Amino acid sequence: MTSRIPRDSRLRLVRPRPLAAAPRAVNQRRPRRPAPRPPEGTPAPAELARMARSGLAPAARVARWADAALGPGRDGAAVDGKATLADATADRAALELGLTATEVRADWDTARLAGLIEVHGDSARPGWRLRAWDRDDSAVLRGWVALFDAWSLASPEPADHEPAAVAEVVSAMPQVLSFLQLSAGPVPVAQLLDLLAQRVTELRTERCEIPYGPQAVPSAAAVPAGAAVAVVPSADADPAEPAQEAELAPLLDWSLHALASVGALTCGAGQATLTPLGSWAVWVKLEQICVAAQSPAGNIEQAAEGMLRGCAQLRPNAARAEYRAWLAARPVGRAVTDLLAAARGEDALLRGLAFEALRVVGAPAEHDVRSVVDEPALRPYALLWLAEHDGVDPEDAHEVLTRQEATWLWVDTAAAVADHGEAPMLVRHLESAVQPTVPQLLDEVRAVGHPRTVQVLVALAAAHPDPALAKAVRRAAFQVHTGGN
Repeated sequence: MTSRIPRDSRLRLVRPRPLAAAPRAVNQRRPRRPAPRPPEGTPAPAELARMARSGLAPAARVARWADAALGPGRDGAAVDGKATLADATADRAALELGLTATEVRADWDTARLAGLIEVHGDSARPGWRLRAWDRDDSAVLRGWVALFDAWSLASPEPADHEPAAVAEVVSAMPQVLSFLQLSAGPVPVAQLLDLLAQRVTELRTERCEIPYGPQAVPSAAAVPAGAAVAVVPSADADPAEPAQEAELAPLLDWSLHALASVGALTCGAGQATLTPLGSWAVWVKLEQICVAAQSPAGNIEQAAEGMLRGCAQLRPNAARAEYRAWLAARPVGRAVTDLLAAARGEDALLRGLAFEALRVVGAPAEHDVRSVVDEPALRPYALLWLAEHDGVDPEDAHEVLTRQEATWLWVDTAAAVADHGEAPMLVRHLESAVQPTVPQLLDEVRAVGHPRTVQVLVALAAAHPDPALAKAVRRAAFQVHTGGN
């Protein structure tokens, strides 16, 4: 009778692979949609990139100066850890570049928003787009679109308006920009103000919010005692509309000038016109939205969790296109908050997909991702995201994790595979473990304290074709369940 005691040769794992290479439950293909053509009259990509380089030339100049003067081991760029240029550094740059300190600060902020400069703590370094600035048109256009997306940060907000009102206008401007793009020419500002007021009213109605400003109330003297009061709106005009437009007019003016400052449109003679770059960028975002709207799951209308579930069965490239479309239809800050909320749920697959979507967001998500590093369930994902954002090769990013963090992530990923994948995929998931043998893996999995450890081990034991290995895994699952050793 042969022995069934597990031997090292049978329990040794194959060569470990990076965690980033763990199989995903993304198997189904979707028919390719033919690449859409931009509207007639849109300049070629090379011409658009030339325009973007021209508009961002001052920012690129300051970025190159920062690369030479503020690299590792040199004086810090910022004094507050928030990318605010120190006074001494701004004066130094102004002297060396022949600019004023105010111009340096403006170009510095533009370079940051376009991804030409990355600030970490008190040190600055060039972004990857600056490295490719002179040779890669797509990098230039991505940098300009990043600046376009951050138009509301390019100019100071009006100080005499409530933040909630400013946020409403920022949320409503995509519809205004879409109207400008579809008009393909100058549009009177008065017409844009009317459209903005309509959109803000829709946003307030969605929140069941009472309109701002005093409301007309019938006089008590004019109403007989005990009579029912019915307020009938006038068919001629709504008294609240002029007040609302008067409230929104300065905010629209701020929005148009902020968009003009990033090169998205021009203003003059009471009219606004999108520039070729602005028209192209709005068209790209509209096209992304159309792609999502045509998807089987209708992901653009879904909340973050529903969108991620809809993308779970797509291949990586198709899923990233869905993420981009979903993000294009929402303010970035709210989208990042919603994605992190979905990542905190119990479904491990959604956790991984949420951070994939955050990779599409890029730099604007950095602050929020750093803020969740201390949450145990999100820490490994956040550390990998930050490592890749800092320029570490995705194949090597797993090296930033401790052994315990890597083991926790292995269990979490295995939970996702067990819930949404097939048995062979869970068996192949062993290849991504950092431990060289199954006994070591089981010892460390038992110690890591993941809430899904028992379910993962039971599923792995049921899926693995090797009886000896399956028995060892079942024993480990029982020990975790009973609290034994």
